[in-house]
Amino acid sequence: MIGQLTGLLIDQNESDRCLIDVNGVGYVVFASSRTLSRLPRPPEIARVLIETIVREDAILLYGFAESQERDWFRMLTTVQGVGVRMALSILSTLTPDELITTIMSGDKASLTRASGVGARLATRIITELSNKVASMPLESSSITADVVSNGVQSVGRGVMADALMALEGLGFRRIEAQPVVARVIKTFEGNGEKAELDLILREALRELAR
Repeated sequence: MIGQLTGLLIDQNESDRCLIDVNGVGYVVFASSRTLSRLPRPPEIARVLIETIVREDAILLYGFAESQERDWFRMLTTVQGVGVRMALSILSTLTPDELITTIMSGDKASLTRASGVGARLATRIITELSNKVASMPLESSSITADVVSNGVQSVGRGVMADALMALEGLGFRRIEAQPVVARVIKTFEGNGEKAELDLILREALRELAR
């Protein structure tokens, strides 16, 4: 089982794969456009984490620039209907932190931006993974950590979803509004106050206006 490759990057297809030479052996590695964009230009030394998929007719290598993306690849492929190629498509569209935010908020629209993901599959991904994302590693965003630990889980999806829908109606992007709403809710709860929708919207708008 191959877990990592370090070698000379010989060729890179910007859409879905690259070729890495390790001691004279060329390995074809499939990857998201996000990982490919972080690799050096050929010919340079590159390192990628590897997920090895063994099939009856082939052994396929999928590469990742970071462990968070590999962990999400593994989790996404547990969802019925999400194969390895579709998982890479999702990871090319959303970062690991954005996936946490998207799933916790039930944001189907963001998931359907990925090629091949329709509304029905987006719903299935959210349904099957919503209880698992809190355990997923974060990249570096403390705001996203607030979303997971103090946002949807503490107040339920109702108020969070209503607030986000209202802000979307005012022209704010959900992925930008979500951490602000989560932070506002956390502040209310920390002060022992009930997070009413109108109060959440007022404070969120005040912060977003900055």
